[in-house]
Amino acid sequence: MLEQQKQPINSYRIAPMLGWTTRHYRYFFRLICKKALLYTEMLTTGAILNSPQRDRLLGFDVSEKTLAIQLGGSSASDLSQAARIVEAYGYSEINLNVGCPSDRVQSGCFGAVLFKDPRRVADCIAEMSAVVKLPISVKTRIGVDDYESYDYLAQFIQQVHLAGCQTFIIHARKAWLSGLSPKENRVIPPLNYDWVYRIKQDFPYLTIVLNGGIAGISIAQKHLQQVDGVMIGRAAWYNPYLFSELDQQLSPQDSVAVPSRLSIVLAYLPYLEQALMSGENLTHLIQPLFGLFHGVAGGRRWRQKLSETLQQMDNPILGIQSILREIVPNA
Repeated sequence: MLEQQKQPINSYRIAPMLGWTTRHYRYFFRLICKKALLYTEMLTTGAILNSPQRDRLLGFDVSEKTLAIQLGGSSASDLSQAARIVEAYGYSEINLNVGCPSDRVQSGCFGAVLFKDPRRVADCIAEMSAVVKLPISVKTRIGVDDYESYDYLAQFIQQVHLAGCQTFIIHARKAWLSGLSPKENRVIPPLNYDWVYRIKQDFPYLTIVLNGGIAGISIAQKHLQQVDGVMIGRAAWYNPYLFSELDQQLSPQDSVAVPSRLSIVLAYLPYLEQALMSGENLTHLIQPLFGLFHGVAGGRRWRQKLSETLQQMDNPILGIQSILREIVPNA
């Protein structure tokens, strides 16, 4: 399949982050921002095809839309089967992980190691494109190990595009598959934004999304002068309120009100209460709240109180309300 229908460009995207972009985080984030495109954690084809609790694995709240799913796998057949399944759940995009450098992912022959095998990636894209109507994107690095020239990156983009991929999310760092941990691979290899800009210049008909080291909206706006979109990861976790004014900026004609931190927490509490009644883990439910008061007075106290006391509370809802009264005047 050579061409997919051109999709509306989502200029802001929240990166798929294992253990972080859970359904609870995504629900919480939508209380802050509606416009950014959200991604699930990476889900392997094996998990999707074999899970006895597929609805729990793939289901999501309608408020999470627009939502993309990231797949991990290297078998074109398995990926096409998984793509059929996830399409039925109402996702807006399928993303193939060609960027994760972890040992566990490598052992499964997917993630960043696939960057060395563009033919296999192209086969995977072609097989998925043949069975679903969803747009399929690829998230990759600018290089992996000794596969680190710009010419190789451009050839990779071209070959995978010809198989049907119109959108490439490019982390502007190379990855080392030995010698660096996944965490180190996120910070030690130097950023090379110019290569991503150049890819957009050389492939103007593709949607190119930049990822890596984007710590704020003002920085993102500068990158958007060069590329179609930005993907933000760690900053969206540690300081999610960064995105509180994004809806207003993207749709000023809609007169969107900027939510306060207090209103966000209060809106999240009914969800938290219902999830607890359904047996969800309290720690997982609370994790998205930690960064909400980042950078403002009381932020450290907020995190400390959540860490120290919530696990001991018989009623976490009342506990959070008590912390709010301490942190936010007149809460």
